[in-house]
Amino acid sequence: MVIFERDIAVDMGTSSTLLFEQGKGIAAREPTVVTVDRVNGKILKVGQDAQKMLGRTPANVVPIRPISAGVISDYEMAAQMLRELVSRVTSFALFKPRMLACVPSSITGVEERAMIDAAIEAGARRVYLLETAVATALGAGVDISKADGHMILDIGGGTTEVAIVSAGGVVECESIKVAGTSFDEAIVKYIRRKHNMLVGLTAAEELKRNIGCVMQRPDMGVEEVKGRNLENGLPKIVNISSNELIEAFVEPVNHILDAVHAVLERTPPQLVGDLDKNGIILSGGGSLIYGLDRLIERSTGIRTIMVDDPISCAAYGAGRMLKNLDNMQDGMMNFYRMRQLKG
Repeated sequence: MVIFERDIAVDMGTSSTLLFEQGKGIAAREPTVVTVDRVNGKILKVGQDAQKMLGRTPANVVPIRPISAGVISDYEMAAQMLRELVSRVTSFALFKPRMLACVPSSITGVEERAMIDAAIEAGARRVYLLETAVATALGAGVDISKADGHMILDIGGGTTEVAIVSAGGVVECESIKVAGTSFDEAIVKYIRRKHNMLVGLTAAEELKRNIGCVMQRPDMGVEEVKGRNLENGLPKIVNISSNELIEAFVEPVNHILDAVHAVLERTPPQLVGDLDKNGIILSGGGSLIYGLDRLIERSTGIRTIMVDDPISCAAYGAGRMLKNLDNMQDGMMNFYRMRQLKG
């Protein structure tokens, strides 16, 4: 049976990749990781299956994260991973699907071209680009067609993006390479310094998810963490409290707050007035750390609202945009250059 293919929206982030299929919703949600055989260059596992192999593979099998800081860092692996995920959600069709891809507002022309080429290689008929901040605003239920300022703070796995969205586009933005992974690395550094013990990033991430916080919790959590004693190389177990993680997170949190204030300082006064009414929209997996919304609100004096589904918000927003593909320009958008010219 011949099927006319549905359009697909892709949110390919540093930590996870989500595919939204028109008429179906989120069709795939996988970690952005592949395992490759170093000898022949062949991809062995993709997504969840590849993540399970991290730290448990022989020397010839290497894990690769093809997206770094929100953009493609390994083109070949990104294209193959996307092709595998697209093939899982599409069936035999007469036409290839059109694809809408979320990209950071700070993306360069070269990075745009890499994303478009990877999507075409993955089986897209045409490729459209949408800034992640605009997709997040749509996913949060904002009417982006109005000339009304909204601040989007998207804390992903590899990047934090702060953007002012108004009249269907991004007015001002800042992208920093401090995000979810930076919190994991901060935990590793803290435990090494304070307890003279080395733990892996996976254990650190687990700790962050379970008891991570940037403000004191009503119920102080304590977690047991296992690692390697740096004095004698033997296994070691220590108990880490949520209060210790507040101390560990000071540096990455300050970087994020600095980025928010930098964007506020560059925002036109009339749009800053809108923010007082509309608040800051907080999204992305990194935003799930306890107390982050209240800390941002306290630092800026602007009401901060966490979206209902921070991890999937941009994908849902991009999915909503699929019905407008006929009115969108496909191919290169040169978002960064357009913003430079406007400035």
